[in-house]
Formats: sequence, C-alpha cells, structure tokens
Amino acid sequence: MPNRLPHSQLIRVRGRQFGAEEVVNVLSPFVSDERKQRIERVIAHRTYTVTPVVDGVFDMGNVSAVMRTAEALGYQSVHIIESAERFKSSTRTTQGSDKWLDVFRWKTPAKCAEYLRERGYRLVVTHLDAQTRLEDLDFTEPTALVFGNEANGVSDEMLSLASERCIIPMTGFVESFNVSVAAAVALYHAYQQRVSALGSQGDLDDASRDRLRAEFYMRSVKESEAIIDRLASEPRRGRG
Repeated sequence: MPNRLPHSQLIRVRGRQFGAEEVVNVLSPFVSDERKQRIERVIAHRTYTVTPVVDGVFDMGNVSAVMRTAEALGYQSVHIIESAERFKSSTRTTQGSDKWLDVFRWKTPAKCAEYLRERGYRLVVTHLDAQTRLEDLDFTEPTALVFGNEANGVSDEMLSLASERCIIPMTGFVESFNVSVAAAVALYHAYQQRVSALGSQGDLDDASRDRLRAEFYMRSVKESEAIIDRLASEPRRGRG
C-alpha cells in the first residue's frame, strides 16, 4: 500500500533529524494539558485517505473557505493548483485552519496529479457533464476530490488527467454551486459516508499519529525549532 503520509517519520530541525517521540518529549512541558487533550481528539479524527484539490481558483477567499471546511471535517491535507491569474485578494480568512493542515501548492495540474497518483489516489473531478453522482462514490478508498475555479470549473488539463468525474446533484434553477459551497457539500457528504461505513473519519495508523502529534506540538509552541535545537542537544552531549 502506498504511503499517503506527506512526511517522513523523521523531523528535520535546523539541519538535524529527530524522531517524533523525541520532539513530543522535548516540547511537552511547553504544551498545556488542555491543548494536549485537544490535539489527541483532533488526531483521532484525522485522515489522509480523502484530500481536496483546488484547481486554478483565483479568489483567495474561496481557497480559504475550502481549507477551513477541510480542517473542520478532519481532512489533513489540501492541494492547491495555482491559477495563472493572480489571486484575487480577500478580507476573509482561514480562521487559523491553514496552520493545522498540510497545504501543498502546485504550479501545474500534471505535477499535482503525478504526486497524488504515486500515493495511490484516484483523481475525481467535480463536473457538470458527469454521469456519476457524488453519492455513488466510495470515499473509503483513497480519493483526491478536485474542485474547479469560479468561472470555468476544472481545467481541461486536469479533466484529461482525472480517473473519474462526478456531479453534485441540484434540483433548482441554478446550474452550479460556488466552489466553496461545492467543496463544503462534497466534503461533508464524504465525511458522513466514511463515519457510517468505518465508524469514524479518522484512520491514521500509530506511526502516522505519532508524526502528526509531533507536528501539532511544533505548531502549538512558539519558537519550537529553537527549543528543540537547544534542549534535544543536552542529553546527546551528556551521552557523549
């Protein structure tokens, strides 16, 4: 089975590598008990099995909204294929959700698709001409769910690279959702299906949980790299 965790088990800090357990032990005194409990609850519901991909969206407010939805529902990674146009500025924010996600940025759909396929994902694009309905997909399988931009939808290049196409059913007069709404509807549906089928959204193995815990500790502590660099060196000198 391909490894979908986008990290190695070792964490590189200022030119040196540390194990996840070592990072957690060093930073533990700087993390409150309340934060530790929150981190454990979040990790229990995290998954890399399904990941949203935003293809060429130029309104940063919509990108932010997709990331916020993904984080709230337990999707740990988000992939952004940058638009040829400059991002449209927005006062909307991710409410800090990007801090807790693994966010990947790609210059082309091909590079993004190659990365995801190497890790065992099928690429499913949302498209108005699709015959497959969203609810017919099995989200217990590794799936990269691709959402297109505000004007033209998913790019022709990504359409040619996709494994499947799906449509989000609508019964009103409008023909399409705003990208942020489409992502929210689709990701929530996938979340509900996974919980119904698996009992939980979260499906990380022990090693992946350990690595993500170390990441969250680092993201929770100010100057975490400086602390690791300083304190993790002390026992090493003592052993020498």
